[in-house]
Amino acid sequence: MDYFQGVVTEYLVADRSAFVNSELLIQLDLDEPRKGRHWYCDAAAVSLREQSLYLCEVTYSKSMSGLAKRLLAWDANWPDVRSALVRDCGIPESWTVQPWAFIPRNYSQVLKLKIQELVAADRGQDAMPYPQITHLEDVVPWNYVTWDRKVAALEEEG
Repeated sequence: MDYFQGVVTEYLVADRSAFVNSELLIQLDLDEPRKGRHWYCDAAAVSLREQSLYLCEVTYSKSMSGLAKRLLAWDANWPDVRSALVRDCGIPESWTVQPWAFIPRNYSQVLKLKIQELVAADRGQDAMPYPQITHLEDVVPWNYVTWDRKVAALEEEG
């Protein structure tokens, strides 16, 4: 785990309805994990309030290539990803599963260009939702109240 995965994990659990499993194995096949058919997700956050599972990926790579490749692979296998999460994690089929990328603000456009095919209007009902994108600069602990993840207006003493 790199430094920012820990920062993101702390941000996620600041919401008291969220529970986080770091390095979650998403394995499409029941037998041994096969190349291109399994991934370790940086953090899976269960939100009981929203009845949602967030598949969180954290990177500060300038190229965004690895993250884009992963998101496109999940998209290509989305019904199987959902089935694996139901089977292995006990996530109810009715819950929303949402990819969530945590990246530096300066690289947002790079990622959006690499995953632009995920925006097409005719993707169908079984398509992966477009990833939620949050900037790493916004999840540092001094930007939110740590017990409920609400942004706090912090006053400077002077």
